[in-house]
Amino acid sequence: MAKIPGRSEQQSEYIERIISINRVTKVTKGGKKLSFSALVVIGDTKGRVGFALGKANEVADSIRKGLIHAKRGLFPVSLKGTTIPHEIIGEFGAAKVLLKPASEGTGVIAAGPVRAVCEAAGIKDILTKCLRSNNPINVVKATIDGLKNLKAHENN
Repeated sequence: MAKIPGRSEQQSEYIERIISINRVTKVTKGGKKLSFSALVVIGDTKGRVGFALGKANEVADSIRKGLIHAKRGLFPVSLKGTTIPHEIIGEFGAAKVLLKPASEGTGVIAAGPVRAVCEAAGIKDILTKCLRSNNPINVVKATIDGLKNLKAHENN
């Protein structure tokens, strides 16, 4: 495989997922000013995940900005083997996401945005359900809220 200029060897360390790209317009007296916002999730598949919303005049720039901000916002996720330690509901705005631990071999049962977050975090077995809202930004934030509020697993 050829080396891509401008890309570092750090590429293999993280999983990067672009969830949505929105075209945003700001109406001024001179007309409409067009820009793009990209919702990005990044994780090391070993229990650390982060997300960000990058905004710029070009799509590639907004994705790059999002990745930089997401790397800064990485946080640890409490895992129990390949799943989460207990059931939890994450909330953000009108969005609610139910996260349930699953037995070995179940896989990631989740919709687009939730699946991206779970796979980036390294969760291999989980059952999820998006409740109320399907807005990708709010669903990602609700999923992150649920993962942040997980209690640490204790081996007794």
